[in-house]
Amino acid sequence: MATLTLENVKKSFGKTDVIHGVSIDVEDGEFIVIVGPSGCGKSTLLRMVAGLETVTAGEIQIGGRRVNDVEPMDRDIAMVFQNYALYPHMSVFDNMAYGLKIAKTPRPEIEQRVAEAAKLLQLEPYLQRKPRELSGGQRQRVAMGRAIVRKPAVFLFDEPLSNLDAKLRVQMRLEIKALQRALGVTALYVTHDQVEAMTMADRMIVMNGGVADQIGAPLEVYSNPATEFVAGFIGSPPTNFLSSSLIGGTGDRRIGIRPEHLRLSAVGSGKLNGHAAFSEALGAESLIHVKCADGTQITVRQEAAADIPAEGTEVGLAWDAKDEMHFDTSGRRV
Repeated sequence: MATLTLENVKKSFGKTDVIHGVSIDVEDGEFIVIVGPSGCGKSTLLRMVAGLETVTAGEIQIGGRRVNDVEPMDRDIAMVFQNYALYPHMSVFDNMAYGLKIAKTPRPEIEQRVAEAAKLLQLEPYLQRKPRELSGGQRQRVAMGRAIVRKPAVFLFDEPLSNLDAKLRVQMRLEIKALQRALGVTALYVTHDQVEAMTMADRMIVMNGGVADQIGAPLEVYSNPATEFVAGFIGSPPTNFLSSSLIGGTGDRRIGIRPEHLRLSAVGSGKLNGHAAFSEALGAESLIHVKCADGTQITVRQEAAADIPAEGTEVGLAWDAKDEMHFDTSGRRV
């Protein structure tokens, strides 16, 4: 177990800057999720912590030790990738034990560590099987087991659930979080899935174009997004945005309103009118998509029991002023 510190970490490839200075102090045993769209720099940031990419500027510390120039194998980290990277000709036991064998760990200790990890991951019945005889979820557990047996100070996860189906992803994210809690190990987890970030993180780093737009606890980031990007990326369905001039304000601001804070009203009784374009009945809730006169499309989330207007029907849109989020022309919250 260890703390992890990133101090104004930057990365450039030639003349192209891809990470513009990220700083965070990660506490011992904390689960940090780095989230953002493709190309935002989240995996590059993780790979710098792992030592797979050099640091252009700034400093990385693991357990108080500067590791900028330390080889990956000497950083006391273990990494889990999305493609599992298992040796197909080796058994589950041998895959999990491989790193320990390379490190010349005594055989009795290898057997003990693998047995402990296999029990924790419910892999005991599969230790003599080859990876091809396992399901996707079981292979992911083997990859995690290989990391666990090393007893690292920091776990690094690079989109480990991307290759799994939706149901298994839900199951595995719960298992990973429970496992991290049981081990008490510090973890850095990269994903493009904001639902994974919200459900797994103690704190999240929301990346946007190589910049950490916001760092905070999931509900804090959701409730008080620092930028228009964060407000639009975190939350599903995403936040609605409209020009303040649509509701009589100045045109130099954008207003964000989450779908759950909107409600349909009689025409003329709300703050805005529009036409119901189409709806989605999702079981426990419905999403109503309303098109405004200027072409802006607004999504309203409501309980399934509420009436759904027919397509083309003119409707009013109402909301409380306290639920508005205002952003300036630079995208910052005001």
